[in-house]
Amino acid sequence: MLNRPAAGRGTGRLLTAACLLLLAAGGVLIARGLLDGAAAGSAPPVHVANTSAPTASPRASAPALPAAKPVRVRIPTAGVNTGPVLDLGLAADGTVEVPSVAEAGRIGWYDQGVTPGETGPAVLIGHYDTAAGPAVLKDVGRVGVGDKIYVDRADGRTAVFTVRELQQVDKKAFPTQRVYGNTDRPELRLVTCGGGLVDGHRPDNIVVYADLTAA
Repeated sequence: MLNRPAAGRGTGRLLTAACLLLLAAGGVLIARGLLDGAAAGSAPPVHVANTSAPTASPRASAPALPAAKPVRVRIPTAGVNTGPVLDLGLAADGTVEVPSVAEAGRIGWYDQGVTPGETGPAVLIGHYDTAAGPAVLKDVGRVGVGDKIYVDRADGRTAVFTVRELQQVDKKAFPTQRVYGNTDRPELRLVTCGGGLVDGHRPDNIVVYADLTAA
């Protein structure tokens, strides 16, 4: 089995295409954007405020669930209701299998990590836009602390995550450990691109951190 990034079993080399590129260099994952040229219908620049829930009142976490693959992702505030969820595994050359431009309306799950609801950080990846125009996470800027992310699972259960924090960061400073590092409770990471287009690329990543609060 191939190694998971920052999960105590070595670090894999991740590459994503179109909106999102994750590169492992020297054992550290760096995120940077790659857009195949700005299309006439590209989404407008997106920026989120770096906000988090008050640390004085940490959000209660629901008990961890057994492993079960995600099949649908629903984010009401962002107008997302998409499935089936794509499995984003690692190819023989170390690159991650990512949604094609034709699949930009779907979200993928990094299947070398935990499934949503298990203890640890489950990672979902989606395009903000591609060269073909706006994509599944085009309204990520509407997501705020306290909003819900629903992940329907193959076992018939729905893992409900509550957004704890949003972060927009230059891809040269991608927070690898925060995104992929081990956690002692079930958490979710939703990763996409952000910022304005610079030479056909979006310079930032937007990371949504959420905790399992119901299942």
